[in-house]
Amino acid sequence: MAKITYIEHTGKEHVIDAPNGQTVMEAAVKHAVPGIDADCGGACACATCHVYVDPEWLAKTGEASSMEQSMLDFANDVEDNSRLSCQIKVSDALDGLVVRLPKSQH
Repeated sequence: MAKITYIEHTGKEHVIDAPNGQTVMEAAVKHAVPGIDADCGGACACATCHVYVDPEWLAKTGEASSMEQSMLDFANDVEDNSRLSCQIKVSDALDGLVVRLPKSQH
């Protein structure tokens, strides 16, 4: 289990205990974190679960696949630390992960 902090664009924080094997997106949806729309349900087909991974966590979350990079083309305000949260699997190594949400997913 990992504790994940989701920070809305307004600065409001949501701290969630996410079980290993779940995705960062699934944990957010299960706990009704605003700003994670997840329209495709985690199929890496919509980019509505876009997050900014805090820089100190980038190495631990891994590289985005080519499919994920293609989907990020549809996201707003993409940065170097942008990821689709449906593609980040929760593990003990991610305990303390911080992700920030964009102002809009559309």
